[in-house]
Amino acid sequence: MSAHLSIWHRLDLALARVRPYRRPVSLLIDGAIVAICWNATYLFRLGFERWLHARPSYDGWVMALVVAAYLAVFAAAGIPRGMWRFSGFGEVKRLTLACLVSGMLSAAVVLMAQLAEVPRAVLALHPFVSLIGLCMVRVAYRMLYEHARSQITGGDAEVRRALVIGAGEAAKRLLATIHHQGWIVLGLFDDDPAKRGARIGGVPVLGTLQDLGREELRGAATHVIVALPGATAAQRRRAIELASATGLPVLMVPSASELQDGSARIERVRNIEPEDLLGREPVLLDEAGVAGLISGKTVLVTGAGGSIGSELCRQVARYGPARMVLFELSELALYQIEQQLSELHPHLPLVRLIGDVKSREQIGHACNTWRPQLVLHAAAYKHVPLMEDENAWMALHNNTLGTLQAASAAAEAGAERFVLISTDKAVNPTNVMGASKRAAEMVLSHLSTQGLRTTFAAVRFGNVLGSSGSVIPKFKEQIAKGGPVTVTHPDITRYFMTIPEAARLVLQAAALAESGQVYVLDMGEPVRIVDLARDLIRLSGHRDGEIGIVFSGLRPGEKLFEELLADADATLASAHPRLRVAQLQEPASGIWLERLHAFLGSTSTATPPAECRRLLQALVPEYKRPD
Repeated sequence: MSAHLSIWHRLDLALARVRPYRRPVSLLIDGAIVAICWNATYLFRLGFERWLHARPSYDGWVMALVVAAYLAVFAAAGIPRGMWRFSGFGEVKRLTLACLVSGMLSAAVVLMAQLAEVPRAVLALHPFVSLIGLCMVRVAYRMLYEHARSQITGGDAEVRRALVIGAGEAAKRLLATIHHQGWIVLGLFDDDPAKRGARIGGVPVLGTLQDLGREELRGAATHVIVALPGATAAQRRRAIELASATGLPVLMVPSASELQDGSARIERVRNIEPEDLLGREPVLLDEAGVAGLISGKTVLVTGAGGSIGSELCRQVARYGPARMVLFELSELALYQIEQQLSELHPHLPLVRLIGDVKSREQIGHACNTWRPQLVLHAAAYKHVPLMEDENAWMALHNNTLGTLQAASAAAEAGAERFVLISTDKAVNPTNVMGASKRAAEMVLSHLSTQGLRTTFAAVRFGNVLGSSGSVIPKFKEQIAKGGPVTVTHPDITRYFMTIPEAARLVLQAAALAESGQVYVLDMGEPVRIVDLARDLIRLSGHRDGEIGIVFSGLRPGEKLFEELLADADATLASAHPRLRVAQLQEPASGIWLERLHAFLGSTSTATPPAECRRLLQALVPEYKRPD
């Protein structure tokens, strides 16, 4: 890297290494300026021929006294704390006052000591000459800094100085390119003893990861970059925690999977995402089984433009389907996923359909026309508070009726597999959204007993980081505004997984499923929401206490703890270690389905929410109505 750095990069790097010692260096330079100005005042008073030999013999001691007096006043006035690159009128005012006080103090001491050979004009003029010299040095430094900044960043943006965690191959590739984006790397940190004291691409390895906490090693760094794409999840989490403890904003190089699939480049550092903190190893799929399910076949995804649906589309596209049918109600969401897939997989045939799963005619036309072998049903309303009252009827019709219509259409068209994306909120539901999803599972359990050729399965998982309605975007927005961050309850916990994790496990479950099964994903340990909020605050570069956390109280229908299985349920192991099969109660009967049809036919958007919840409880006995 050093061979490619410009003189301005090198200058900023040198200044950055001095900056941890800014205060003593500032005093040293100011002392030298005061001494130079003392001599310059003598030159102005006595002329060039006399300014040396006409001085008193004790002038050197007097100059040392004057310099000491100035430095003492400067230190008391906080002058060394000033940052020269921001010098302005306020700094000039402080220097003026400090020079006047120092000059008067020095003159009083000289006069009281009866050092009559020191010219009175020198004592009178020296504070003003010193003020000019001190201001000129600061203005010159600011001009040099701003010019260097414009040369490095190409504009008025601040120079970004990074400490990099990791000194492996990823760090080498990062160092080779990152300076083109206006970055300066001050040093590397790595736990490998063999790299201690080494230089990677001209950048020194300053110490171990633990040494990142030493302020003298951090210097003038503005960011910390974690460059460990190949490390285990636990190793990355430790690195992130040590980096966030510095109080600096933390960034990360793309993950190994992002680098492998070409969706990111090593120099495109990104913010730490909450999924980086989960500390779980990546999901390993039965690639052959998933490829056999998808390769060369037509796949239909409902809700294809949603956060889960769009990731399912991206994952499916990797396995070479013959065709993908994108079924989506939102025109904008459909356009966005179509553009992404066209860019990533230009040769993949796409069918883009705007449609509503609640309409049997629309979903039936899509299935009968394109004859998908695999249907992934991700279309759903999933925001708990929004679906609880005014939108209770819409939640039931979209989540339950939509599942019935889509599953029936898929079976009629001869689909091999139909997979419903369900939720942990379907377990002992306390809200309309969860109960509507439990009813959707019961729809599939009934259809699985009807001797149809299609295999019906559901996959339950908890909260998906980054999905629409997730707490993460809300927390980030609140942090950007300076807080406070709102959490409903100090003890509330949730199961979390990443969108790619969820999508991969859905495909794995689809490959393994037998009809009527509900798969439960291994979500790891539940996460306290307040801990997640604190992590996000620290990773944004804020120290503890800078942004407050306010507890707003549980919302209607919200649980303190989520469950993945109902009390009466049990699970069986599946062929994949991260998937278990829920052993549920007896499948829903035909009478139950008739009651569902009657219920859907007897309600409308005008039905009061309380009445919707009462009728819903008759369909889903485990549903615990809040009223």
